[in-house]
Amino acid sequence: MSGSNALSSTEYCHQQKVNSTQTTTSQEKKQNLFLVCGLKSLGQHCIAVLKEYNVKVSAIDDVQPEYWEVPEVPSLIENLIIGDCRQLSVLEQAGIRQCRSILLVTRNERMNIEAAFASRRMNPHVRIIVRSDKQNFTELLYKNLGNFVAFEPTHLSAHAFALAALGSEAIGYFTLEGQLLRVIEHQVQQKDWCNGKSVHRLNLTTRRILSHTPVSSQPPTQFYEWNPEALVQAGDTLVYIEVAPELALSEQYPEKSQPFWWEWQQFFRGITAKNLQQQIMRFWQSYYQSQNQIRRIATIYAITVIILWLIGIVLYRLYYPHISLQEAFYATAVLLLGGYGDLFGGVKFTSQPQPSDYMPWWLRLFSLGLTLIGQAFVGVLYALLTDALVTSRLQFFNRHPQIPQRNHVVLIGLNRLGQRVAGILQELNQPLVGIDTTTLDQSTFPKIPLIVDNANAALAVANLSYAKSIVVVGDDRMENLEIGLMAHAINPAIRLIIRSQDRQFSENIAPLFPYAQVLCGAALSAEVFACAAFGENVLSFFHLNAEIVMVTEYKIEEGDTLNGLLLSQIAHGYGVVPILYQKARQHNYSLMPWDDVKLNASDRLIVLAASSGLQRIEWGEMLPRLWHVHIEKALTKNAIADGAEKIASITGCNFTTARQWMNDLPRVLPTPLYKHQAQGLVRQLAKVQVLANAIFIGQ
Repeated sequence: MSGSNALSSTEYCHQQKVNSTQTTTSQEKKQNLFLVCGLKSLGQHCIAVLKEYNVKVSAIDDVQPEYWEVPEVPSLIENLIIGDCRQLSVLEQAGIRQCRSILLVTRNERMNIEAAFASRRMNPHVRIIVRSDKQNFTELLYKNLGNFVAFEPTHLSAHAFALAALGSEAIGYFTLEGQLLRVIEHQVQQKDWCNGKSVHRLNLTTRRILSHTPVSSQPPTQFYEWNPEALVQAGDTLVYIEVAPELALSEQYPEKSQPFWWEWQQFFRGITAKNLQQQIMRFWQSYYQSQNQIRRIATIYAITVIILWLIGIVLYRLYYPHISLQEAFYATAVLLLGGYGDLFGGVKFTSQPQPSDYMPWWLRLFSLGLTLIGQAFVGVLYALLTDALVTSRLQFFNRHPQIPQRNHVVLIGLNRLGQRVAGILQELNQPLVGIDTTTLDQSTFPKIPLIVDNANAALAVANLSYAKSIVVVGDDRMENLEIGLMAHAINPAIRLIIRSQDRQFSENIAPLFPYAQVLCGAALSAEVFACAAFGENVLSFFHLNAEIVMVTEYKIEEGDTLNGLLLSQIAHGYGVVPILYQKARQHNYSLMPWDDVKLNASDRLIVLAASSGLQRIEWGEMLPRLWHVHIEKALTKNAIADGAEKIASITGCNFTTARQWMNDLPRVLPTPLYKHQAQGLVRQLAKVQVLANAIFIGQ
């Protein structure tokens, strides 16, 4: 027992030394200076995010900002320099030689690149983050300048708009090493695959649970704030990341449009006594507005002919009560097909009591009208047939995709952001239709139907009534709001996503229009720019419980806050989720790696992390370990060795130490653990016939 206590003291001293080193490192990092060049929307949001890391931030802009989109920014800036960020004297005044990172986020791409050259000249070690969409050029700059990264805010925010448009359970998509991974937010149903199982049993080599929210409970604010022993019940909400099965997306979002009869089927299924009029109006609006002018005329004529046909049958039956209904039917049909002379030129009714010459003038005039209208209808049919033949021939040589009938996305605004959103939706096999006021080259998106018209006219032909969502990404936020409200008036059930370039505008209108999702591109992109300033490589991001979660890549180096730790310690200590591990100098990698893997220098790790988790990694400040494991006894002799192996793999101690602990039972393991670690160790010990339980020790 004394030997184990001495060991515990040694571990405690070592832990205190590590904590002291991490605290010193933390204090050093907090003194780092970051420089932001460009104080438009993106620059202001970057400053706000950087200050959350408790660092000093200076700024450069060519003019004094007149409008602060983020009101607190002026009080967050250590030093504001008015000048050209490309000039060496201005950079010197801003303290470029003491900067850890410089963020060049002006709206002038040329200015950003030139300022990057000047910054590297004055500080060979500063990390440079540039706003630029010249991918090939920035890759060359990365190879020549080093410690350089470039992002385009449009590309970063496009994923958020595309995922919001999908509106499915998937809240995130990204690709790692050619494998498509997706993040699913699923509300458990009674017959689901996960109902009645413990949460920890749902973790597989292709799946990781990110969150479990019992019914009627508030969602957790951080990872691992759920009980792994809890049973999943109907009504609970699960959030998990998984390797997407092959063809899963194409099966979920088929490209082919639905056949014409689908509209009629949906129309009759949705009819009830209360909503009959509403269903008829909605169906008519959807069908009539989706047709071209000739087909609209043909539709009106067809309805008119059917009504006149019925009226003719009734009139002939009333005036000639001795004729059969069949004769009245065919007589009216002959008139509609231009047979006025045939009917009144000698054709007699078999039961006619008097010659047709004695029929009233108004009935003969009505019969003549039937013939004229019928002839006009035949002409319309010829025109419709000609239009169909010409259209089919043109489509044979220049195939334009048809507007989807249902379950599609209406994308308004095909600027750079709109084109990027369209590309992402295409990759996910989501049917969509694009709308813009200017003519676009069809070859840019050969598989997307395009409507070139103003919003009012375009919405009428975009089959909006059966669309799943509408995304408005124009450059004018007020026009975006107007179009969004028009779309909501046409289809109140549609999912509405509106682009805003102003965070205050977004925050003001969001409560007024709760059915609309208003996204600010600058606020979305700033998180990625700020995280990149600390050296992290942000691969993608998604939203979870109103917070941005970033897919972040680390290359482990000597002295890192991650070096020498188990993945379980990294996960629970920093509040991140490891999803890919690759050992140094090896081509093989592990998706959803096991917790007992220990990181070493040159290893590669990709995690899911919110801003708070990245801050803890940056500072080396791990969450406290508040659980112990009490081991009662081993039921067999082999259980002692097996239990020691489990303890060593989960706690990180060596096997000899774990064996000493197992030879001295019952006892409480001296190594404090995190909750999920402790409960996982208890489960693993039970598998090898060792009785143990987890003990909460508090703060």
